[in-house]
Amino acid sequence: MSYIERNQLPKKVKIVEVGPRDGLQNEKQLIDANNKIALINKLVDAGLTYVESGSFVSPKWVPQMATSSEIFEKLTKHKGVTYAALTPNMKGFDAAMSVNVDEVAIFGAASQSFSQKNINCSIEESRERFSPVVEAALSKGIKVRGYVSCVVGCPYEGDIAPEAVANVAKKLLDMGCYEISLGDTIGVGTPASVSAMLDAVKAVVPANQLAVHFHDTYGQALTNIYTALSQGITVVDSAVAGLGGCPYAKGASGNVATEDVVYMLNGMGIDSGVDLDKLLEAGWFISDKLNQAPVSKVSQAMRAKL
Repeated sequence: MSYIERNQLPKKVKIVEVGPRDGLQNEKQLIDANNKIALINKLVDAGLTYVESGSFVSPKWVPQMATSSEIFEKLTKHKGVTYAALTPNMKGFDAAMSVNVDEVAIFGAASQSFSQKNINCSIEESRERFSPVVEAALSKGIKVRGYVSCVVGCPYEGDIAPEAVANVAKKLLDMGCYEISLGDTIGVGTPASVSAMLDAVKAVVPANQLAVHFHDTYGQALTNIYTALSQGITVVDSAVAGLGGCPYAKGASGNVATEDVVYMLNGMGIDSGVDLDKLLEAGWFISDKLNQAPVSKVSQAMRAKL
């Protein structure tokens, strides 16, 4: 009996690469459109088939994403790859459609306080904002992915009840989102809290319509991903080089590094379709542009060997 069969883990995992959007959006050093496109192309060349490539939000609030239209206008798309963007409102959705974005995403929160701080409205009000976006997208045959922030903890409210997460996830599903990404925004989750949260969410949303999105603030991201895999989740969000953070969560580090996720999956014989060597090159490329070392432990170890 194989390792995977013994532990009831999936044979294949899809990685949603969020580095070019979620990873870069809080970086103060602005990266121009051409370098972002180069990063996206390197990620696709490494085998990633879903890349969050931009966000149609106010450049006043997120200056790094001001180049999103330019990126989509200049991108040479590859067959079989989804180039997605975040569209929090109809203005953003219309802008995304004008540059032929493949798929859009909306984001909510399981915490009322975080929703107010992050998007200046309640959870209920956020759904009212997103509803026309989902309706417009579906009418055009555009798929919508939903994000839920603070699924195990909130910087303002502390622990979040699993039932609150399940409630938000189910409403996003009912609105028309084909997949719900569950985000541990401040990285406080542990296998126990993540397992409890997933149990509650899976009671109302099928496992094959869920993804996990972990930050590594307390060094628990890989362990939490393993927990999710053992619960039947087969889609994992990650960011090349471990880019990212949360401006509303003091001390929150970046997304789990794609390199670290791929290394772990390779070690368990789980297919991600990603070439680790090419992925490392992509991470080193963007880290050099940011004049910083990659957060990825695998990347640091491999670069030290060179």
